Amino acid sequence: MDRATIMRAVKSKNTGPELIVRRIVHSLGFRFRLHRQDLPGSPDLAFIGRRKAIFVHGCFWHGHDCPRGARVPKTNSTYWLAKIARNRERDAAAIERLTAIGWQIHIVWECELKDRDKLERRLRSFLEASE
Repeated sequence: MDRATIMRAVKSKNTGPELIVRRIVHSLGFRFRLHRQDLPGSPDLAFIGRRKAIFVHGCFWHGHDCPRGARVPKTNSTYWLAKIARNRERDAAAIERLTAIGWQIHIVWECELKDRDKLERRLRSFLEASE
């Protein structure tokens, strides 16, 4: 299997990390809407009544500063670094537009899924906190 085939298989919705976050949030008793395209950035989870949104970001794809996100591909690195930079710009613009219309944002990074208890506490804190 060549690299292009592998990269084409990477999904943007309903990813493994996103499903884990959805299970955690649902188990905490919160209900949400998925991928609301009427909201800037189409948040992975949108809590309409609370005006809160959660984005689940893959560390590599969104340029996180963890070891996995800071990794530079060995082949075609110019293309990938430009792509990741565009993703970061797009993410920042979406967050800015959402906060401008009164939404609170929380980003869950793929590397944070390793400590489920800590992630659950952070999600509960974010969702229960009033503005």
